[in-house]
Amino acid sequence: MSQGEAKWETVDRLLVHEGRVVLFDHTVTLPDGSPTHYEVDESIPFAAAALVFIDDHVLVTRQYRYPIDRWIFDLPAGGAEDGEEPVDTARRELEEEAGIVPVSLVPLHTFFLNPGRTSWPVHVFFSSGVATTGTAARDDPAEQVSAVWLRVEELDSLIARGEIVDPTLIIARTMAASRGLMPPPKPLVL
Repeated sequence: MSQGEAKWETVDRLLVHEGRVVLFDHTVTLPDGSPTHYEVDESIPFAAAALVFIDDHVLVTRQYRYPIDRWIFDLPAGGAEDGEEPVDTARRELEEEAGIVPVSLVPLHTFFLNPGRTSWPVHVFFSSGVATTGTAARDDPAEQVSAVWLRVEELDSLIARGEIVDPTLIIARTMAASRGLMPPPKPLVL
């Protein structure tokens, strides 16, 4: 392994903030032997999201995102609770945010949202059927979420125009099409 591909060595790890975000300051030794500090978001073990596609419609959620001060479309998603497996987190988030119980959830893709600052992966699942629908049950007053069914063409148009800013939704749409689970996006004239 060349020095360019050598890993950093963790010397110490110190909790510097614990709230909605949990930050650790890592003391590390770089491959050239020099020490440095690196802050890492270790808020959750992982996040999970679900893309539900039925009859040419995609289930999305609409919610306000304070850091960017705007309402956006995204997917039902959230962080893991103690002992949960990714598929269980995705199922729970579908129920909590959209009142949906999927027939099944198939692993679609796993990625790291911001590998330069966060240590946790995002697991994305796919469902093409709903067993039951009900009422969403949320206990966090900061989550004002509504479920919306968009036609695939409308979703693709919103993505092409840059109006969808949530990377998980864009990645899920792309991966579902690449695996043949959804039709590929049609070329759009803007």
